[in-house]
Amino acid sequence: MESTVEQTGRLLAKPKKKKIPFLSRWESPVAGYLFLSPWLIGFFLLTLGPILMSLYYSFTDYSLLDAPHWLGTQNYKHIVMEDDTFRESIKVTLLFVVFSVPLKLVTALLVAMLLNKKIRGISFYRTMIYFPSLIGTSIAVSILWKNIFSKDGFINQALALVGIQGKSWIADPDTALGTLVLLIAWQFGSAMIIFLAGLKQIPMDLYEASSVDGASKVRQFFTITLPMLSPIILFNFVQSTINSFQMFTQAFIITNGGPVNSTYVYVMYLYERAFSKFQMGYASALAWILLVIIAAVTALIFATSKYWVYYETQGGKGK
Repeated sequence: MESTVEQTGRLLAKPKKKKIPFLSRWESPVAGYLFLSPWLIGFFLLTLGPILMSLYYSFTDYSLLDAPHWLGTQNYKHIVMEDDTFRESIKVTLLFVVFSVPLKLVTALLVAMLLNKKIRGISFYRTMIYFPSLIGTSIAVSILWKNIFSKDGFINQALALVGIQGKSWIADPDTALGTLVLLIAWQFGSAMIIFLAGLKQIPMDLYEASSVDGASKVRQFFTITLPMLSPIILFNFVQSTINSFQMFTQAFIITNGGPVNSTYVYVMYLYERAFSKFQMGYASALAWILLVIIAAVTALIFATSKYWVYYETQGGKGK
């Protein structure tokens, strides 16, 4: 006979739920891939496919109208060894990156520190300051920027009020690239939001302890704020560098590469080869060279980051 304990255990035992055949199939990994299928289809057909095709075209002579003709590495050899326009566009692009990226990051960090205050209406100020970044790459803003820095634009009108005769800033080879740098620096909203999130993660105890020890605001900035923000600085640095290398719309709309090619950035040259001269094979080779340049610069940034990026959970720099 069953003991009392066994009878009680049998009565209290929960009956096993029967799995419904239709629903049990969704417990397999297949269900996840089915939900991902729209993205996967788009990736393989609209992203990976064109990437591989452009790699193939970079070794061919292809004009969209005729079938591709295999050239091997001839496109790459001509670009590196004989193409003077390629070297000039690289020079202009590097100058643009060197000046625009630091200016954008410094502006974003300073504004983020100003917005990291508990004052009335701070959410409104953050929204208004971030708003230009939502429309910053649009054609309308580029046209507006072109009008601002033109001969009769707002800048010269403001200078005229104090007796200064301005010039057409976008028509002068010495200042045209600078107007594009200022436009990119004006679009600091995304980097600013990321910096602001990082500032909120810094423990206030560090600032309070340093104040007790007599540290000034400047010393706190260099010994607490910058080290604690260094991983975020690295992220924004890499993102801004990659975006600056690919800058096209602003240069195309505002200066069209002029005057005298002073704003003729790399992607403009790539665009001209592809859609003006219909040299798709040559343009594909230019695109892959740009990819290699961006990858090399990004790798250099990460290689040097071990000397200036501080990871608190891993014991400090370079770990």
